[in-house]
Amino acid sequence: MLKHPTLVLITLMLGTSMAAIDSSIVNVSLPVIRHQFGADVDQISWIITAYMVTFTLFIPLIPWLKNRIGYFNLYIISVAVFTAGSLLCSLSHSLVLLVASRVIQATGGGAITPTSLAILSESFPPEKRGSAIGWWGLGNVMGPALGPTLGGVLTHYFGWESVFYVNVPIGIATILLTFRYLPFLRNRPRTRQTFDFRGYTWFAFFIVAIQYSISAITKKEALPEMIAGCACFVLFLYLYIRSARSPQPLLDLAVFRSSDFVQSAIIVVIRSVALFGGMFFLPFLLQGLLGYTAIQSGLLMLPNALIMLVARPYAGKKADQGRIRSISLLGILLLAISMYLLSRIGVGTTVLLIILPMIIRGLGISFLVAPVSTALLNAVSREQIPTATSMNSLLQQLGGSIGIAIFGVLHQFIYAHYLNKEYQAPVAEHFALQDGFVVAGAVVALALIPAIRLPQRHIVSVTENSPL
Repeated sequence: MLKHPTLVLITLMLGTSMAAIDSSIVNVSLPVIRHQFGADVDQISWIITAYMVTFTLFIPLIPWLKNRIGYFNLYIISVAVFTAGSLLCSLSHSLVLLVASRVIQATGGGAITPTSLAILSESFPPEKRGSAIGWWGLGNVMGPALGPTLGGVLTHYFGWESVFYVNVPIGIATILLTFRYLPFLRNRPRTRQTFDFRGYTWFAFFIVAIQYSISAITKKEALPEMIAGCACFVLFLYLYIRSARSPQPLLDLAVFRSSDFVQSAIIVVIRSVALFGGMFFLPFLLQGLLGYTAIQSGLLMLPNALIMLVARPYAGKKADQGRIRSISLLGILLLAISMYLLSRIGVGTTVLLIILPMIIRGLGISFLVAPVSTALLNAVSREQIPTATSMNSLLQQLGGSIGIAIFGVLHQFIYAHYLNKEYQAPVAEHFALQDGFVVAGAVVALALIPAIRLPQRHIVSVTENSPL
């Protein structure tokens, strides 16, 4: 029984929100950073790419680190490393130093979200887990929602360094609260599990190959590279799965023996592909076609974040009441509708008709994320929770990367299609954005298939812990 469940939740939310904000707050500053360092776009892209690759490579280490050093030390260290990396980023005077600092930052950031979710899942009883995830998830989704607005304001008034400085006080506060309210984690048992070097090697090769394939998608005439990359990541994935049959695998792939876990994982991937890919178009719509400034665009997206502040805990409560399937289906439908409404926006559209799909999108995300996360975690045994939370973060990251790459190429293809039909460039851009949102809505709707198979009641468990 937790003595201070609310304060425990706040402590976990702070760390999660800090890492989540960083996923989007930096993007607004990239043009300014590029100008200061005199770099081209490909060089600047390493600020994002280095973070994403390092972040992804660190995720599977979490179950092993949890067993070796415990949740308390893992959470403290990951927050401290992320905070130190943020400080180094703000002090960087060259692009090389900034990219290196981003690698340090991602080493801590890759552990914060799955570790905090695992702590929450093991500390709160199943009948309260959905509500706790609903509140915790506010930090996870409010970060990306508020990031563009906050990043635009900070960069405009205080320079690009401020988007990293902002993490320092939050990180220090999180560390202090962890020492005050999470010391009970020190009593959790630890095991001296052998590190699966072979499994991690194959996993690392798999991640590098899939990131290479994703980058090849965005290049013209790179079909041979993409095919080679896809062949490599399929091969390395196969070798990694084979290595997971060892007595002490890096990740316990037995979680995939649960049908509920598999359906939830599929939804996570589809959701990430559609949301990251679809929302890739939004800045181009607001700042390009409609002519809003970066700050105005951020304010227009703010209702999306505010509605989640109310709806996310409500969705988690409904999941605890055994309405996982119905709430998830509603969330998917709302997200698909919001994408369609975004596709109808054009020059002359009133602010209210821009805000409406933002509100519906916030409701859709709230009704989808918390119940699916609850179903995913309740589908595994207590021992498998570290693997489940790590897999959840990994699938989100990979799905988002794939979505951004695919929808970027899709936009170029559709834009060229309308230009070939002799439409003027602004009209072709408008139609390409509209079609992109429609495709994103259709992709989201595909999640209805696995969502129908989700449990309506929320307490499900896996009894087998043997690897595949």
